[in-house]
Amino acid sequence: MELFELQAKIADLEQQIAELPAGFVTKKTINGNVYFYHRWTENKKRREKYISADELENFRAQIERRKELEHELKALKKQLPKAKSASPSAFTTNVRTGEALRSFAASVCGYRRRECFQQLHNFVYGEPQDKVFILYGLRRTGKTTMIRQIFAEMSDAELSKAAFIQITARDTLADVNRDLKTLEEQGFRYVFLDEVTLMEDFIEGAALFSDVFAACGMKIVLSGTDSLGFLFTEDEQLYDRCILLHTTFIPYREFESVLGIHGIDEYIRYGGTMSLGGVHYNETSTFASKESADEYVDTAIARNIQHSLRCYQYEGHFRHLRDLYERNELTSAINRVVEDINHRFTLEVLTQDWKSHDLGISASNLRRDRENPTDILDRVDLVAVTDSLRKLLEIRNKAEQTLALDDIHAAEIKEYLDLLDLTREIDVLHLPDVSRKSSRTVIAQPGLRYAQADALIRSLLLDETFSALSLPERTAVQERILTEIRGRMLEDIVLLETKLANPKKQVFVLQFSVGEFDMVVFDPEAGSCRIFEIKHSEEAVPQQYRHLIDEQKCAQTEHRYGPITGKFVLYRGESQVVDGIRYQNVEEYLRSLA
Repeated sequence: MELFELQAKIADLEQQIAELPAGFVTKKTINGNVYFYHRWTENKKRREKYISADELENFRAQIERRKELEHELKALKKQLPKAKSASPSAFTTNVRTGEALRSFAASVCGYRRRECFQQLHNFVYGEPQDKVFILYGLRRTGKTTMIRQIFAEMSDAELSKAAFIQITARDTLADVNRDLKTLEEQGFRYVFLDEVTLMEDFIEGAALFSDVFAACGMKIVLSGTDSLGFLFTEDEQLYDRCILLHTTFIPYREFESVLGIHGIDEYIRYGGTMSLGGVHYNETSTFASKESADEYVDTAIARNIQHSLRCYQYEGHFRHLRDLYERNELTSAINRVVEDINHRFTLEVLTQDWKSHDLGISASNLRRDRENPTDILDRVDLVAVTDSLRKLLEIRNKAEQTLALDDIHAAEIKEYLDLLDLTREIDVLHLPDVSRKSSRTVIAQPGLRYAQADALIRSLLLDETFSALSLPERTAVQERILTEIRGRMLEDIVLLETKLANPKKQVFVLQFSVGEFDMVVFDPEAGSCRIFEIKHSEEAVPQQYRHLIDEQKCAQTEHRYGPITGKFVLYRGESQVVDGIRYQNVEEYLRSLA
């Protein structure tokens, strides 16, 4: 095996290992019940997290897979030749240069580029600015791929002046400083440091990169998954000395154009990461199952927050979360908040008559179904369903908690989820009572939300009444409910992407005493608005736009938000005009947003 191929294989193995859980599985018996826990060591401290029985087999398989890869990695590293002259022995950290970078970039040459790639490209090839470029976002959103794409387009002369440093938790700022000085002496111009926030002292000493090396003309790109760490750093050490590029949010148009996967339902089920594409995407997606979605929440979100808070100014940002951290329950608490946001969404959709949303609609639809009418949803034990959901989604009951998670803990965790761009709030306004205002929380990664919603439906089918149904009946009920969940998720996707694409306009849901406009886009400068209904349907029927032609609702809206310049129904069918209402294909609409 050629040296550069060997180095590339080692780098690939290291990345695979980093994405798998370390440590081992242990079990405890509490009040006669057996509980399983994942136990590992982090920063010389023992950590553990509860594992449900459903997840146990898959989790053990991941740990075994990590051990296999570590064994393979150890064998490959033995094949590395002894260092010669100044190359790699001149460095303390893992520095790759030259042909190793060409090999590192080879597999991404055919990949399509994310829209934000151009910002990175402009920085690398633009004039020196005495600033560093920070490429950050949650795991599997394309950060390292974009760096590899930069290497792939470099000429031989440019590549000879480029270096990639893979930071590990063992590295320190002093180590990196020594290696950067060596690279500077050897004439290197482009230096990319991946997972730089793994260094415990990064946040407190990050000014080194801008004040010393960028100021001397070196192009420094810092990347990593620790979004909060970068935000804290930008607020302090790198204030006004960095360019931030956040990769976490992946809109529908990029899901389609970059991964080559078409269809809004595919985006609803799997959207949110750039991890895979192609024929087997559905089977291997980050959000293909609840277990894989939970693993993502744990490693990409919860540990992200915990690492940042621990490393920032002697843990001063922990605030009220310190007590959870000291009891090793902060990661669990973060998981619970993410799950709770999605639980409330799912229960809201499923229980309109009971709480305010769509179980009543499902029941009505099923009773009126022309081919297979059933009143099954009138007989569901909702209390049992909720309890089943709690167990399925691993929310620790009070007996398992050494510290209660109160409102102030949840509120602070929600603040950090907002900073990560994982959650966004959409305003819900009211007419004629303009003093009323509420909001609904949108998860920016729809696949994560759908995986947990699907888990709730599976728990619903464990209800005693459902169990008596035949398989075709259970399948029909499950699909009907999931269709309605996809409908509500489609609304959230359209609201979020419209809001982000129109920062100078107000985007909100408008509720009336009876009925609502699914979306209003108000332009304060023009003094006008557009109103929308959003339907997860391929058919155009008059019932869909009944609110849009309601004279009283339109008059109240125009009095408050100015003339209505357009009435639209966004749906999955072909674009057309029906009775003066513009029907627009929702995928075409989302592609048009920029």
